[in-house]
Amino acid sequence: MRVALVNPNWSFEGSIYFGCREPHLPLEFGYAKALLERDGHVAEILDAQLLDLSDAALLARVREFRPDMTVVTTAPSYLFWRCCPPELRVPQAVVRLLRPVAGTLVGVGPHSSTTPRAALAKLGVDVVVQGECEEPIALLASGRDWCSIPSLCHARDGAVRVQGGPHAGTFTDLPALSWPDGWIARHRHHHHRFDAPPAGPGAEVEASRGCPYSCTFCAKENFRDRYRRRPVEVVMREIDGLIAQGVEYVYFIDEIFLPNRPLLEALAERPVRFGVQTRIDIWKPEMIALLGRAGCVSIEAGVESLTAEGRQALDKDCRLSTDELTERLILARRHVAFVQANLIDAGDDDPETVRAWRDRLRQHGVWANDPVPLFPYPGSPDYRRLWGLPDDRAWERALDHYLAAHGRFSDLQDERPRPLAELEAAHG
Repeated sequence: MRVALVNPNWSFEGSIYFGCREPHLPLEFGYAKALLERDGHVAEILDAQLLDLSDAALLARVREFRPDMTVVTTAPSYLFWRCCPPELRVPQAVVRLLRPVAGTLVGVGPHSSTTPRAALAKLGVDVVVQGECEEPIALLASGRDWCSIPSLCHARDGAVRVQGGPHAGTFTDLPALSWPDGWIARHRHHHHRFDAPPAGPGAEVEASRGCPYSCTFCAKENFRDRYRRRPVEVVMREIDGLIAQGVEYVYFIDEIFLPNRPLLEALAERPVRFGVQTRIDIWKPEMIALLGRAGCVSIEAGVESLTAEGRQALDKDCRLSTDELTERLILARRHVAFVQANLIDAGDDDPETVRAWRDRLRQHGVWANDPVPLFPYPGSPDYRRLWGLPDDRAWERALDHYLAAHGRFSDLQDERPRPLAELEAAHG
């Protein structure tokens, strides 16, 4: 079978989208391609965002490839599945564009993982995958009856079938990925790096997947939930390949980059810098020092609230006091060029206390954001607390609630977001 794996050329105009807008490597499609080729299929990734393909160019590329099956994602790379655009406007347009040449159309991403019926209907595809998508894509290409494949949603005999729950891949057995030289040469973005301008290409890598914590705001219940760690030798084989292609910085997309001495000691031997997202309370001083020696130049650490009660309300399961967290952040800054502490606007922190804390951190070189309003992503505990399990209108409900509750928005948003129905009106 010939399988096209399509990442749209994203537009975020009018969206509440919180993630980075630069292109990133589509790791989920990299794994899927490897599994498909292992099984004897022909697979091609068409990343319209990284390659900056127009609609006409994307259509021409897919037509030339002549796929039997085309997979379209609803979020720009695994890195942003937990904070994806709520609307499906862009993938809807791609599905409509490619329908005449696509073969069987498959939808994957956070929307189909959390609200499969709604995603199937809105996208207009033949089938959607719930959960982590690499292995289900390979099963779809195998020719098996869809009714025998778990974690799918499709129509059969006039009825929509939702088969089982979201898929969680083994992950630890996935191979080291490799990317075309031309793709790496175009990847000039260094995600969340602020210590120096890029001199060479950047890339994204995954050392672990999932998180052992269950913070109320994190939308990982339907994908990338259970914590798993790749073998260090596989991760380093992938990074060595990237270094050979000229990459000087990698960003670990891991939900939480936990202390891993063998990985850090291996990185310390390589000419590469890297960034991570983590929580500072799980790092002991000696491991923070090793993190710096290994080449880490960017830490994004979730503190969320300045009170123990506030952190408990968010189920952070944090055992350090605010003063201890502060000292740990300041220590990290002595070893790592950029350290960011994230705060969430949960309504519990005194504004004057927040201002004084941010000022203190700033004096030590640590950047802390102004508290960001929470968006209750479908698939997060916060969503369930408000409305129960997500139904077919979950994304509309969450966005309407957010727009009504907040008069101001994130620093990342340069305009007032528009309602979902308005964004999707032209494509639904």
